[in-house]
Amino acid sequence: MPVVNPEKLIALQRSPEEIRNICILAHVDHGKTSLSDSLIATNGIISPKLAGKVRYLDSRPDEQTRGITMESSAISLYFAMSRRHGSDTPPENKEYLINLIDSPGHIDFSSEVSTASRLCDGAVVLVDAVEGVCSQTVTVLRQTWIEHLKPLLVINKIDRLITELKMSPAEAYSHLSKLLEQVNAVIGSFFQGERMEEDMQWREKLEEARVAAAEAKEQEKSALEDDGMHEAAAQYEEKDDEHLYFVPEKNNVIFSSAIDGWAFTIRQFAGIYEKKLGFKRSQLEKVLWGDFYLDPKTKRVLGQKHLKGRALKPMFVQLVLEPLWAVYAATTGGDKGKGDPAMLEKITKSLNITLPAHLLRGRDPKAILTALFSAWLPLSVAVLVSVIEYLPSPPAAQAERIPGMVDASPGGSSVDKTVRDAMTNFKTEKNEPIVAYVSKMVAVPESELPHNKRRGGNTMTAEEARDMARKKRAEIAKAQAAAAQNGFDDGMQSISTAFGNAPIGEDNNLETEEQQEDPEHLIGFARLYSGTLSVGDEIYVLPPKFSPLHPYASPVPHKVIVAALYLLMGRSFETLTSVPAGVVFGIGGFGGHILKNGTLCSQLEGGINLAGVNLGSQPIVRVALEPVNPMDLDKMIGGLRLLEQSDPCAQYEVLESGEHVILTAGELHLERCLKDLRERFARCEIQAGKPIVPYRESIVKAPEMAPPKNKDLPRGTVVGVTTSKQVTIRLRVRPLPQAVTDFLGKHTRSIKRLYAEKKAKEQGKQTQDDGSEDEDKDSVDDEAGMEMVVLSLAEFKKQLKDAFEESKEDLEVWKNAVEQITAFGPRRVGQNVLIDACPTGCCPKFLREDQESNDANGRYGSGEDISNTLTPQDFSDKISYAFQLVTAQGPLCKEPMQGVAVFLEDVIINTSSDEGSVRETLGRLTGEVIRTVRESIIQGFLDWSPRLQLAMYSCEIQASTEVLGRVYDVLNRRHGRILDESLKEGTPFFSIQSLLPATFSFGFSEEIRKRTSGAAAPQLVFAGFEMLDQDPFWTPKTEEELEDFGELGDKEVLAKKLMDEVRSRKGLRVEGKKLIVDAEKQKTLKR
Repeated sequence: MPVVNPEKLIALQRSPEEIRNICILAHVDHGKTSLSDSLIATNGIISPKLAGKVRYLDSRPDEQTRGITMESSAISLYFAMSRRHGSDTPPENKEYLINLIDSPGHIDFSSEVSTASRLCDGAVVLVDAVEGVCSQTVTVLRQTWIEHLKPLLVINKIDRLITELKMSPAEAYSHLSKLLEQVNAVIGSFFQGERMEEDMQWREKLEEARVAAAEAKEQEKSALEDDGMHEAAAQYEEKDDEHLYFVPEKNNVIFSSAIDGWAFTIRQFAGIYEKKLGFKRSQLEKVLWGDFYLDPKTKRVLGQKHLKGRALKPMFVQLVLEPLWAVYAATTGGDKGKGDPAMLEKITKSLNITLPAHLLRGRDPKAILTALFSAWLPLSVAVLVSVIEYLPSPPAAQAERIPGMVDASPGGSSVDKTVRDAMTNFKTEKNEPIVAYVSKMVAVPESELPHNKRRGGNTMTAEEARDMARKKRAEIAKAQAAAAQNGFDDGMQSISTAFGNAPIGEDNNLETEEQQEDPEHLIGFARLYSGTLSVGDEIYVLPPKFSPLHPYASPVPHKVIVAALYLLMGRSFETLTSVPAGVVFGIGGFGGHILKNGTLCSQLEGGINLAGVNLGSQPIVRVALEPVNPMDLDKMIGGLRLLEQSDPCAQYEVLESGEHVILTAGELHLERCLKDLRERFARCEIQAGKPIVPYRESIVKAPEMAPPKNKDLPRGTVVGVTTSKQVTIRLRVRPLPQAVTDFLGKHTRSIKRLYAEKKAKEQGKQTQDDGSEDEDKDSVDDEAGMEMVVLSLAEFKKQLKDAFEESKEDLEVWKNAVEQITAFGPRRVGQNVLIDACPTGCCPKFLREDQESNDANGRYGSGEDISNTLTPQDFSDKISYAFQLVTAQGPLCKEPMQGVAVFLEDVIINTSSDEGSVRETLGRLTGEVIRTVRESIIQGFLDWSPRLQLAMYSCEIQASTEVLGRVYDVLNRRHGRILDESLKEGTPFFSIQSLLPATFSFGFSEEIRKRTSGAAAPQLVFAGFEMLDQDPFWTPKTEEELEDFGELGDKEVLAKKLMDEVRSRKGLRVEGKKLIVDAEKQKTLKR
């Protein structure tokens, strides 16, 4: 294939109807990059013979070594095809631009999938014909559903059914039918969930309309409400879900083998058999898949009912699969795997294909197979034609997707109508609003930027040629001068040496250039939705927390000049001067202005924030880093900041202890980040500590609990007195019902939204205060606008009450708990609650309306002395602050609490009037109250049976029967728990679902691969926290326990072991740990 000129691709950017923006999504090792190679080969970038071997879009060395994709890469491809608009019209040649993004399939890099999907309009979803629907397949299908991408299904690796599983065509058809049902079942579950949610919302609106109609007193008003009710009832319609599913006759399913270079759709075979069978193409498309049979005598298509007992094969088996099986038998079949030359000749004649003579002489079965399929069913043609005909162009996609994206964005109702209209109607004029979304920042070495790379063919510009000639003349002049001094013979020899040593087309200072550092530049991975963007334009950078409701809220967005625009070509870039709407492109000049993602908009007021991307996997693995050479600390910090900008999932933070910590999604992601730090970003030796995994601390009511510490008070009740004896606080700690804990965990973003709204209203009533606002912003990330469904205050209260009512124990305790909730913690959004049960009401209530809750806090909040006496309301913010502190660092090992309720029962103040002003007394008591509340909550916590909650991975493993026992052995030794084991029908593989504690997961994948000789590879997905049902402070008491655990109880309990490890890492005191074992043997390591 000839190489496509970049100028042709740039020219096609001006034709939006001929553009397709697609991403390739799949589970790991399902063939995404091999498919990409075949498509790239059509543009002459790589040889078709090397497709599937080069892995062109895997540009990192570690990607090539491991054979998996770690970063999403984009490339622009050219494709031309003839299209006939009518049966009588002549075919018209049309050219298309395909912006293709290849994404990773490993769960550790699912954030790359999220960033890629927001830029595209359609998705090509691959499924392995043998492995079927895997965990990441469901994840990427959910991502297409959330982003409203139109999916195209590719069932890949069908060759494995022939070569590995040795299936017959009929068995393969049955297997493919079941696989298609599995994929459609996943899509159906998404539709059903959305349908139930819409039905519930419609019923609530209908009920509200009925109540309003019943309460209306005037007849006219009642009639109006009645009409509104009927209108609401009429608005709800059953949605048709037929267009959602993958059906081969609709040509949204492609059958392929990327490694062998072939693919086909039902439409292709309908065109092949159209003339042979005498059917219309449109009719054949409807019957080639499904239970339809061809009568050999009458040449008529029969349904299953009309078979009358005859053993006919389905048309898909007879006309599609059997020819494929015959090709494999003729090329790679036989006893020795050399095929059947006679059958091969017969097949090539029937298909009217001529194979090169050197291939037939060489008798390489694989080469013959690839050549035959590339001439008969080329993969690139089937995929690209389906992409063009089935997936939408940017104008069509934006008209359907943009209204939903705008409404779901933070402050969507305040977006300017001109901006909304420009995006929805795809306006590309220069004077229209410019809106672009930058999904991630990519670090690129300076040497790989277009202005630093020499053009192909080793051609030089005139300036480069003159510079090189100048250097050569200077060298020859030196040699001649030396010749004049040393004599003619020696001079001629030195001149010839100078000629021989002078490099042609290269720089003499090459070695010194290589030794210089190659700095990294950040380029944005972007999509333009409206307007035209040019180099030199000034545009606002809107951060992920921007809302058009408060456009000038701190930090105020600022304008940045567009330094460069790039056409993304996989491993290389091409310079652009301007970019029209609908194009995926690279943008330079935003390195210090966009952290991970952001929105570019030409206007600030009424701008839109598109940065609401669900990353899929949250970083939970922490590692403390330090440079080997302390002098390189600044280098390491700079490298960490650059890594945080360029990686969508990695996070960098500095702990209170001064440790520099990086958060990653998993073990493989951590390995990649450390490699990038050492080799690219920091360029120094970095030492990594042991991975740090998060825990949660909780309490339960257990039969083996010790008696309450204070027998006169109920369990968990503590009366705390400040040091000055002036304030007495009585509170009670209780475990939250499990249903409430789960509810709060699922609706974290709803709590964030409610808190943000409450805070915004309070700030609207007050003047600008001091730096406390910035502190709040650090403690609470307002990502509520990013959630697809956020509950309102009324909905949240109703569902929370239902969750409390599910608890069958202590119903009286939780009866009015919802109305009395003062705060959630830690960070104001956690799964712990502070409940104000004081008779007089000490604290403002979080879930009440503002006018009710502000009364309690009005006096201190206004900063005015109303009287000369202190009241419990003056300490409300101190008590809430102490609650946030203690829930962020529990007593077991300073990890966050979960599932704890704190009831504030009474606050008594004993201050005399001669102790100074109220403000002085309040300032002195602030620290005492915070410390007393913290200590009281800790005492109440330890009065129950404490528990550690472990971070858990959901582990999916596919393994054959031979290695099943080894997989179980590894899981058991790492405290894993088997949830499900099922045999995949039609295959020899078992699918094992299990739970594995994250703290024991390091090295798990490598150990599984070693023990099974590579026959099994796990996929680990974070599945939340699970309680370890062991008390860390438990000691053996009964005879049986003493017999099992020893008289001294020296057999370690797992919960205590984990707790002590965390305490030791944090520098806390570990009970029973000996600092010095043998004092007389202590010595330094050097001696």
